[in-house]
Amino acid sequence: MIKTTAGALEIVGTLQGRGFAAYLVGGCVRDSLLGLAPSEWDITTSAKPDEVMKLFARTVPTGLDYGTVTVLLADGQYEVTTFRSDEQYVDGRHPLNVRFTDDIHKDLSRRDFTINALAYDPATGRLIDDFNGRTDLKNKVIRTVGDPVARFSEDGLRPVRACRFAAKLEFQIEPQTFAAIPKTLAVAGKVALERVHDELVKLLAADRPSIGLELMRKSGLLKLFLPELVACVGVSQPPEYHKYDVYWHSLYACDAAPRTDPVLRLAILLHDIAKPQCKVENTFYNHDQAGAAQAEQIMKRLKFSGADSARVANLVANHMFDYRADWSDSAVRRFLRRIGGPANVPDLFAVRRADVAAMVRVNNGEYLVELQKRIDKIVEEENALHVNDLKVDGHDVMSVLNLMPGPRVGQILNDLLEQVLDDPGLNERETLLKLIKAHA
Repeated sequence: MIKTTAGALEIVGTLQGRGFAAYLVGGCVRDSLLGLAPSEWDITTSAKPDEVMKLFARTVPTGLDYGTVTVLLADGQYEVTTFRSDEQYVDGRHPLNVRFTDDIHKDLSRRDFTINALAYDPATGRLIDDFNGRTDLKNKVIRTVGDPVARFSEDGLRPVRACRFAAKLEFQIEPQTFAAIPKTLAVAGKVALERVHDELVKLLAADRPSIGLELMRKSGLLKLFLPELVACVGVSQPPEYHKYDVYWHSLYACDAAPRTDPVLRLAILLHDIAKPQCKVENTFYNHDQAGAAQAEQIMKRLKFSGADSARVANLVANHMFDYRADWSDSAVRRFLRRIGGPANVPDLFAVRRADVAAMVRVNNGEYLVELQKRIDKIVEEENALHVNDLKVDGHDVMSVLNLMPGPRVGQILNDLLEQVLDDPGLNERETLLKLIKAHA
């Protein structure tokens, strides 16, 4: 017996009460059988989309061409999809035509993996398992429904999903299924990067994303979507600090990061991305700054937002900070200014901890505790860290010096900020107005 939500039971019960077949299907059945909490509940039914929409008060026609209607209930959203069989795939992602059917077995036969081709009737407790998916769950195997080359040739996202499921569930990809991936890379290359983005975000939520990333590398998928990471393979690092090459260091650092924040994990995955191009003997000159630019390009290519791209670039640019106890307070303030303010400190410290976790010598992080205390003290004293924190602005500069808007106004404000960083007591309006006059 699979425990379901009240909403899922309501939808299945309503459809069956009107004479339609209806089952829970796919990932929610798979995860339930594994003892995991499903993130979503999908229902498949013999009812056509228009019939589903008539039965429920609040629906959204999210994919009528493919038979999908989203039903909105008090406890959440549920995708309800009509049984269907797919005809020829022409773009590496979508079937040319969809035929609705009243046969659950035909519907299951079109699905990607055996562990996802499971349907469950909560009313009777019947589990439909036409392709031995439950056995594959028991054996921790990911296997396509039918011929893997044919399945992957239909939809180029399926190989990426195989690697993602391997990481999420810590399963093995069945050998013939894995061998089909290199044979179908041309189809995978047709997939919209927005869809690759979605799969990557889900992969980064696994306990160990390194499992899926390495499978992508070995199959050729990673070279399609993240060739910069493939370039890190075999790039050696100083053995007194590192036991892995840049590639494996990056993967293991990613594993060590908080799984609840995929963008932070990406920053850690990409923190050394420019090391191959910056290596001179055993040193990686300026790899943090070069890496920030490269990471931002990668993020934009993979359709992450501008804010996420900037966040990752900032963390990569600043991950090499070298705090020492002899830093002056003004040095701490400049550090905060450089990283974009106190709000970015937790992320940057998380990057540092994950970075160190994948090295030879694991530092206990006491220096981060000390630096955090100093930051807290400075923030509590409300010292100026940015031009916007000064108690004068550009209008004051223009008024005092009779200037027109232009670059000099900004230069003067930055000069004032540098003085305030050294002596926070100068951040008083009358004092700053006098300092502005000194620029006359």
